[in-house]
Amino acid sequence: MRWTPGGRSDDIEDDRGQSGGGGGGFNFGGAHIGIGGFLILLVLSLVFKRNFLSLAGVGGPGPTTQISRPDPVRDQREEPLVQFVSFVLDDAQKTWSQILSAQGVAYRHAKLVLFRDSIRSACGQARSASGPFYCPVDEKVYIDLGFYDELKQRFGAPGEFAEAYVLAHELGHHVQKLLGIEGKVHAAQEQNPRAANQLSEMLELQADCFAGVWGHSTDQRKLLDPGEVREGLNAAAAVGDDRLQRMAGQTVNPETFTHGSSQQRMDWFQKGFSTGDMKSCNTFAQ
Repeated sequence: MRWTPGGRSDDIEDDRGQSGGGGGGFNFGGAHIGIGGFLILLVLSLVFKRNFLSLAGVGGPGPTTQISRPDPVRDQREEPLVQFVSFVLDDAQKTWSQILSAQGVAYRHAKLVLFRDSIRSACGQARSASGPFYCPVDEKVYIDLGFYDELKQRFGAPGEFAEAYVLAHELGHHVQKLLGIEGKVHAAQEQNPRAANQLSEMLELQADCFAGVWGHSTDQRKLLDPGEVREGLNAAAAVGDDRLQRMAGQTVNPETFTHGSSQQRMDWFQKGFSTGDMKSCNTFAQ
């Protein structure tokens, strides 16, 4: 992407020196659980209607965040990435402020929290293995920058625009919160638990489409180099539910999808990117 390095966003909260925890997975009964174990606990929670995730320290009360020593070497190595996510954060929020203000909706800036290993958010304790996430309670996006190494090396989705897509997707959830969409979906899930997965999938696909709307803006302003749109599509495909289930050694089961298949995620991102119109992102009408 065409951007000028330097400086940090005022909306970044750097908690990398304050994060505690035991590495890039979940701790469950003393055992280390990665993304495969996380998916299993998620499925069990949905089937038995018990919060098995809380047993892994996710989405529920957890231990007090421990203080860890800052890592100057790693901090310096990650600084270019910090500056890049600062650019994406500021650019995307400026874009959404303009889009929403044109519709008479006030835009409140989300904060981006950088952490390592684990962190206590208003939505509960989270660890690196859960990946980037948006917490609607405190209106903050949380990310361990080490996820971008995973995105390149494990998921095979390199490139700056792939990295930008991840953050733009999470900010899409913030837009949903401001528009009242997130609250309505949460209420509908509580009223009809059987539809919880389907509603979650629609919410996630809309966030992909919103990420595409911001991508359209960057393309119109000539910020993208040739081929970078493909990077964003590759990133969307990399985190499709079907691909994640295969990577975890599971049989693909669409009934358990909560984010959408790789093809669905690419299609909705492409729709937002092609139109640049958030009105085209009504995944709930499909």
